[in-house]
Amino acid sequence: MKITDLKCTVMGSNPVVRITTDQGIDGFAQVENSKSYLKPHVLFYRDRILGQDPRDVERVMLRIRRMGSFKPWGSAVSAIEMALWDIAGKAAGLPVYRLLGGKVRDRVRVYNGGVRIARQGDTPAHWAEEMALMKESPEGFSIIKQGVSFHSSMPTTVDGFYYGEPDESRLYPNRGALTEKGFNHLLERIQAMKEVCGDDVGLALDCGPGMMVQDARKLAQAVEPLNIAWLEDMITGDYTPYVQADLYREVTANTTTPIHTGEQIYLRQNFIDLISKRAVDIVGPDPCDIGGIAELKWVAEYADLHGVLMAPHGVFDGIFGLAALVHVCATMPANFLAFEYPAARPEWWYDIVDGLPDPIVQDSHIEVWDRPGLGVVFRVEAAKKYLPEGDEDFFD
Repeated sequence: MKITDLKCTVMGSNPVVRITTDQGIDGFAQVENSKSYLKPHVLFYRDRILGQDPRDVERVMLRIRRMGSFKPWGSAVSAIEMALWDIAGKAAGLPVYRLLGGKVRDRVRVYNGGVRIARQGDTPAHWAEEMALMKESPEGFSIIKQGVSFHSSMPTTVDGFYYGEPDESRLYPNRGALTEKGFNHLLERIQAMKEVCGDDVGLALDCGPGMMVQDARKLAQAVEPLNIAWLEDMITGDYTPYVQADLYREVTANTTTPIHTGEQIYLRQNFIDLISKRAVDIVGPDPCDIGGIAELKWVAEYADLHGVLMAPHGVFDGIFGLAALVHVCATMPANFLAFEYPAARPEWWYDIVDGLPDPIVQDSHIEVWDRPGLGVVFRVEAAKKYLPEGDEDFFD
């Protein structure tokens, strides 16, 4: 079997990857829906994989893996890797999880990081009301993650939130020390949300990037009585092309609140310090950024050896990213907590694919399916109407 083409289009705002072969077996994958600009980066790798056997996933990846980088640039490589696994599974007549060593669980837990209800104001009561509505969602999420601090509008909407000049010109630009007013504003809203969650729904908090070590440590210690599920990306995170494990270690070593990071990190090698030094309690690689399914699997195994938990990121990964997460998380050791559920955006995505369970999430879990490959396929005629001008031959 040989690769005959690598195609990429943008459907909605998701770059969609298609790898074709001389045996008529295709593989599909998606890039996060926040990265519609990555189509040319995917196609950059076309000539480097043509003629290769897609079933030799690692051999193909050795040709391109070193040319990726931290979020967002590793996404193109990641999508190609996932499409290769889709082909390998289809060619073998097996679900991808069997190619990864087999599943250890029949269903995988997901958490809510993106199914949102519009908040009607900014008082603690408004934050509590929003949390109550999310808690009642039909998916029955057992963990809900909410953006706060520098991963929210607080730096730009709360006057004097931190010692810095708010900047709205780029992604997550704000960084600095919190004022007493800002810290109290943050803590009051966390307390209000946790009161709603009680002890039957875990509350996770996405906090940055942008917090200083001193504030990160202070916040982690302040919320210890609340038993927060985790504090995520306080120091680094979205679109920061570095790790800073030693800074995280200063926080983790001085609190019982679980500390989490890792969504922007590309490749297994860049997780070594975080895990081996136990700089965090939980890592959250995203299969659409780390380099794909195999990279995520390796990190999970390595983390388990060091007592570090796994809660993979995935909020923007789309339908095919969801499928990849289901398969790889079914194979992870007991350090797996849950992965972030990627709801389809726009919702018409649900009308152009087959293979998803209905409903997808029940009681905060997704049943692992047994269809070959990633197990999700396009309804081609339905999907064609969402192809942009110039890409009408994407499915040909």
